[in-house]
Amino acid sequence: MERREERLHVVFGTGALGLAVERELARRGENTRLVNLSGRKDPSWTAEVVKADAANPEDAKRACSGATVVYHCAQPPYAQWPEKAPPVMRGIVEGASAAGAKLIYGDNLYLYGRAPMLLVETLPHAGVGPNTRTRAELAEMLTTAHEEGRVRMAIGRGSDFYGPHARTSSMGERVIPNALKGKAAQVLGDPDLPHTYTFIDDFGKALVILGERDEALGEAWHVPSGETRTTREFVRMVFDEADRTPKLSTLPGWFMRAMGVFNPTLRAVGEVLYQAENPWIMDASKFVRQFGDISTPHDEAIRRTVAWYREQVTRSD
Repeated sequence: MERREERLHVVFGTGALGLAVERELARRGENTRLVNLSGRKDPSWTAEVVKADAANPEDAKRACSGATVVYHCAQPPYAQWPEKAPPVMRGIVEGASAAGAKLIYGDNLYLYGRAPMLLVETLPHAGVGPNTRTRAELAEMLTTAHEEGRVRMAIGRGSDFYGPHARTSSMGERVIPNALKGKAAQVLGDPDLPHTYTFIDDFGKALVILGERDEALGEAWHVPSGETRTTREFVRMVFDEADRTPKLSTLPGWFMRAMGVFNPTLRAVGEVLYQAENPWIMDASKFVRQFGDISTPHDEAIRRTVAWYREQVTRSD
């Protein structure tokens, strides 16, 4: 078995998910390298940071040099997934393959399209538009590389996530900072439908576990998440933690779709509005049976998330 100091974990992407993986690896005392386009390093990050364009196979190979496990958490701009995400996947596959490393991919649930209420890993890929079809293409590209023996991989899938650094998520800046200010949280769709929300630190921990365990390879795994509640109940918990009276406003689907005519990002959001207009429940029992329930209860995860947002306000003052 490799000693800890001989292992190198390479994380592509320094957004919310990549940093959650980095925090989990740091907690375990693992040797970690972060990879982003700018080479920028925040003082709070403990890992080495290298500048590389993951869509460039030579850059990706250089970034992956010496890696034991590679984590794909890189995210092109939301409205540019169809053009930019496939080259990034190809580059990271090339990099991990050259290093002989496992490749663990942080995915979402978009590829299932308008799926039944209970989301399980065996559902068919049924994208309904450019972004959802792109997510299916990426998963199929990675699965093919595994089947052809070019790379050993596993896929971890989370639902809408929240937590430190997850500002652009549906439970990010439109909800938690508003709660802290006593303003109404803004949500999409019907707030009284059940919806699974994934704590970002649970997502990061799950990906690290998949990287540790060979029995995870070749398969997709849903990340254990806190108890599924309605969006209104979840938002109420946020306001309770912020010690504010709950206030909630909804952005109707027709408005998002109309604005999407002029705004590519809102058009991409409109593609998946069905997730907020129908029950959206992710089943993670497969992961729990194999690796245990690693989910953090929502009250604790929300406490940590609100504390992080408060710290950002303090830093900016």
